[in-house]
Amino acid sequence: MPTPRAILFDLDDTLYPRRRFELSGFRAVAAYLDRHEGIDAGQAFVVLARASRGPHRGRALQACLSRFGLPYALVPDLIEIIRVHRPAIRLPIESHRTLERLRQHWRLGIVTNGLPAVQARKVDALGLRTLVDTVVFASQHGTGRGKPDPAPFVEALRRLGVPPSRALFVGDDDLCDLSGAARLGLRTVFFGGYLRPSFEQPRHADAVVDALARVSQVADILLPDEEGSRDVA
Repeated sequence: MPTPRAILFDLDDTLYPRRRFELSGFRAVAAYLDRHEGIDAGQAFVVLARASRGPHRGRALQACLSRFGLPYALVPDLIEIIRVHRPAIRLPIESHRTLERLRQHWRLGIVTNGLPAVQARKVDALGLRTLVDTVVFASQHGTGRGKPDPAPFVEALRRLGVPPSRALFVGDDDLCDLSGAARLGLRTVFFGGYLRPSFEQPRHADAVVDALARVSQVADILLPDEEGSRDVA
């Protein structure tokens, strides 16, 4: 009997664009400011969205509070709103179709960094639990620091019953995703589809794709079926 194969995926900026979660969080914050501070939700959202792309990137909440004359003491409350809100996000059609196609011949898993409760809400909102065999929240294993520590990868493979030599990892982060997986002997695919057009060439990638639809073809090249069968590209 052939040894089963597995493909593990990162979540944010791999299976869906993380920007969508960021904007969903901003909408929740804007609604809160509307209800409790009398700030128009539409105006607050525009300020947050623009600040997150400009020189205030990483400090969008502070920029919004400053714009409307509100105290920075509100920042922890706004961060918590983003963390606990129910994300208004959807899985891209390409991701859905890719996972449906792959699961016919591969065991599938997700290994994701981030706060487990936050990541779990993303997974549920995206409807991923019915499309993969397991989801591993990396910080719940090993040192708790998440990828690239080996423990989360090991746990995912244990659940799937697949050795590292028959597994492949797809992610957008050369350090956390690819180097961590490669050290355990997994093959690696860098996905740059949601990143800016020019990105630094990943050092730990066996292959690079700019569309998830290409993962099936590349995976079969990197890890051929032991019986010699291939998906039709």
